[in-house]
Amino acid sequence: MWQQARNVRLLAMDIDGVLTDGRIWLDLQGNELKTFHVHDGQGIAMAHRAGLRTAWISGRASAAVRRRATELGVTWVYENVKAKVPAIRDIMQQSQEPASAVAYIGDDLIDVPVFHTVGLSIAVASAPPDVRAQAAWVTRSAGGAGAVREVIDLILRLQGRWDAVVQELFGTDW
Repeated sequence: MWQQARNVRLLAMDIDGVLTDGRIWLDLQGNELKTFHVHDGQGIAMAHRAGLRTAWISGRASAAVRRRATELGVTWVYENVKAKVPAIRDIMQQSQEPASAVAYIGDDLIDVPVFHTVGLSIAVASAPPDVRAQAAWVTRSAGGAGAVREVIDLILRLQGRWDAVVQELFGTDW
């Protein structure tokens, strides 16, 4: 797993249950509301600064997702995806990255086929046991509670990029 993390140049992830806690809020007008953890957003900014590219793949469509993805500069956002393997293959083709350079973070059964398609498969701690068992790595943090940041921090540290990114972004010596 450690060597696979050192090779990552593209980080793809599910949204509901990974970037959010998996709950879906609907207001009286039918708008879908989601909460995103600020640490995950900062981690994505750090990943981009380090040269990693990001992709989001979701089985649902949401204006909140599109807005957050735009704010964070996510390169690929796929929504209403019922089979995620074709989406990840399309992203790998567009990015010209081999599977060995791609990590994917998921939380449910729909994500397991993607786990077997990429170089590094990651499940969040809140994923069901059957999903966690299929992943090469399981985060300590739950989805929507900093799991994405946990992944990014570890990848950047293993790649020797974390200190430089923190210094560049925040002017802090580590």
